[in-house]
This record gives sequence, structure tokens and C-alpha cells, in this order.
Amino acid sequence: MRIISGTHKGRTLHGPKSDRIRPAIDKVKQAIFNILGDVSGLQVLDLFAGTGSVGIEALSRGATHATFVDQLPEALQLIKKNLEMCQLLHRAKIVKVGVQNFEPLQSYDLIFVDPPYDKSIVTPTLRQIASQKILAPNGFIIVEHSPRELPEEVSGLELIDQRKYGQTLVSFLKGALYE
Repeated sequence: MRIISGTHKGRTLHGPKSDRIRPAIDKVKQAIFNILGDVSGLQVLDLFAGTGSVGIEALSRGATHATFVDQLPEALQLIKKNLEMCQLLHRAKIVKVGVQNFEPLQSYDLIFVDPPYDKSIVTPTLRQIASQKILAPNGFIIVEHSPRELPEEVSGLELIDQRKYGQTLVSFLKGALYE
């Protein structure tokens, strides 16, 4: 698991020692950022952050700030360790809470959602994001999930693309009101 591009390109991140955390595969992460393009200046939210690799990739590519949300102690330690190693802690916030209890104080340009597979978490998380109105105008939500757990239609969000990479499906959504 490494940083693919940007100021920290090539740096290897610390990975999990247990199977409770499933880091984003480099190939999938690279594909997501190739589709997104320039993320400079964006505010990023990384839900179910795990190792923090996706949010850290965004910071390496020029995102202004990233908020990492997870509740697992191992994940929180990995996120902090990886941010410290990359000297990015000053551009990040780590929130120790279950995603369902996260109460954001701002909006985000880019929201990554990477929940445990096949736990029926994708749609409730998208509903929470929509109800909290935390997606900035022209912002995007990227959901990495199992092909067996497709996101249902959520009022206020529009599915604009889906890509399959092996056993991973990546769904791209935007606010339905922002054309």
C-alpha cells in the first residue's frame, strides 16, 4: 500500500495487522483519482477511513484538509502513524466515532465512503450524508463497496458513474441539485 502521486509519491504506508481493516487496493485508488482529476484545494472527508490511505492520497495530491472518521482503535492508530510519517497531521483531523454518530461541522468537496463489505451500510451512510447536507456544491461522493451491495436511490444524490475492479465496485455520486 503506497501513495501513488503527488508530494509523497512512492511512500509506503503502514498497513493493518488484522483483517478487520480492508485498505483500498492501489489499483482501485489510482483509478478513482484518475477519474477525479485535480483535487487541489478540496476539503476531504474519509469515512470508514481504515489506514487513511485514500485521504492521505488526496492530501498528497493537493487537497487542503482531510477529516478521517473511524471507530476501530487499530484504524485510528494507523491513520495517525501514516499522517505523522508523511508529515501531514497539521492538514488533518482524526475523529474517533462510528460513522452513524459523526456530526460534521462543515461541508466537504469530496467524500470517500469505504464501509465493510456486505453489511448493509452503504445506503444508510448515503442517506446520512444527504440528510446532513455536508456535500459541498459541485462535490462528489465516492463509494467503494461490494457489487452485492448496490446503493439504493437516495433523495438529494445522483449516481453518475460506476466502475468494477475485481470484487470492488466504485460508485460516483453528486448532489442532485447541482447540475
